[in-house]
Amino acid sequence: MVIDVASSAKAKALLGGSVAGVIGLFTIFSALTGQTTGGVGTAIAVGGVGSLFLLIGLLPLITWRKLSRPRKLVFDTTGVHWDDPQGKPWTMPWRELAGVGISRTQQRRVKLADYIVRRTMVRLDLFPADSGFRDRHPEMAHLWEFHTVKNGYRLPLGSNPKYIPIIEHAMREYGPALYLGVKDEGFMVGLV
Repeated sequence: MVIDVASSAKAKALLGGSVAGVIGLFTIFSALTGQTTGGVGTAIAVGGVGSLFLLIGLLPLITWRKLSRPRKLVFDTTGVHWDDPQGKPWTMPWRELAGVGISRTQQRRVKLADYIVRRTMVRLDLFPADSGFRDRHPEMAHLWEFHTVKNGYRLPLGSNPKYIPIIEHAMREYGPALYLGVKDEGFMVGLV
């Protein structure tokens, strides 16, 4: 089973960049055409904020090469693989795993006194069967105990909850004895 992580990331980056770019252009246009109140200082400040939004809007274009590189999470009869030809690919054979789980965190955005659930962050947690795994697989060092996982590797997959049933199906098919299920890690809180 294959999860194409790159296609989802590209779409979200383009959407976010487009929104930020439009806000930036609108804000700069407002500052340049005198549609702000408060004098020249305010127009300069508004233009600066607009430039910041425009720069954020251009980031997907500037980083397109890295953003659009192919990245896939693959489950098969041999194990779990991160297929990233231009990055840091790795493989975890089933025989070298003690467990595989999914962790998710829901992000809440605070709006006045109530909470609005905005998105679910999904991560794949991989736990090696022995302490020698780290020495045998230095290509995975950047994922070791990443983002609060203990004695394991964590691969962040972004904010696409559609990955969860695909991973669950793959684990039930290829590694049912290793599957640890879905762990809810609570909420992250951000401002609106």
